[in-house]
Order: sequence, then structure tokens, then C-alpha cells
Amino acid sequence: MSESLVVCDVAEDLVEKLRKFHFRKETNNAAIIMKIDKDKRLVVLDEELEGISPDELNDELPERQPRFIVYCYKYQHDDGRVSYPLCFIFSSPVGCKPEQQMMYAGSKNKLVQTAELTKVSEIRNTEDLTEEWLHEKLGFFH
Repeated sequence: MSESLVVCDVAEDLVEKLRKFHFRKETNNAAIIMKIDKDKRLVVLDEELEGISPDELNDELPERQPRFIVYCYKYQHDDGRVSYPLCFIFSSPVGCKPEQQMMYAGSKNKLVQTAELTKVSEIRNTEDLTEEWLHEKLGFFH
């Protein structure tokens, strides 16, 4: 049974990019969108976006294909403090091919560990990725 679950490695250049993203100094929202290269069985960079709101990010995601997103978000706390948490979002839209969903689901934990992220969320519909949804998720961590 476990042989059917494909866990993909993370491309070396992506590992380095994620490491640098962790320590970025910019104060704007930014995202790294990743996809799986099925033939190479690797998680690779799909696109890098700067100054992107949750709603704009939602527009960048394919409606019928899974994606991994690491999102640096300018979060305004209730007490006025500002932080820039890194969020890992697994977009696994309803209607994806089951084989694709399994590949992504089987690779998610390895990617989260590689990127050393703790704020992990999943969306099943790209429309769900909104400012309100993100605030609700981040509020849970504070």
C-alpha cells in the first residue's frame, strides 16, 4: 500500500530559495508558488510574486490543479504590533485528478519540514483564499 504513495523530493534550488525567503527583510506580502514535476518527482518553483494580496494570490492559483504556497504576510495584530509570518498553504482544489492529489498530499509533509514551517493550512477551493480567511488562520496561532 505505501508504495503507491509518491513522496517527491524538493529541488535543491527551491530549498535554497525557501531558506532565503525565510530571512527576507522586505516588508511587503510575497509568495512562492510551487508545483510538482511529475516526471522528475520533484517539487519545483512555479512562480515568485512580490507585493501580492491574498485576493491577488487567489487569482494566481489554478482552479483544477494543486499547488503549494509559502506566503509572507504583513499581519496587523489587535494590539497594533505588526509581524510577517510565513504561512504554508496547500491548495488542493476539488476536482483535481486523484493521482495528482495523492502526489501532492504525499509530498506536503516533506516540503513543510524542508521549509521549516509551522503555520500550515489547506484550502479545497481557491476562492477560499481571502484576507478574512488568512486572518482567521493566523489568529489561531497567536
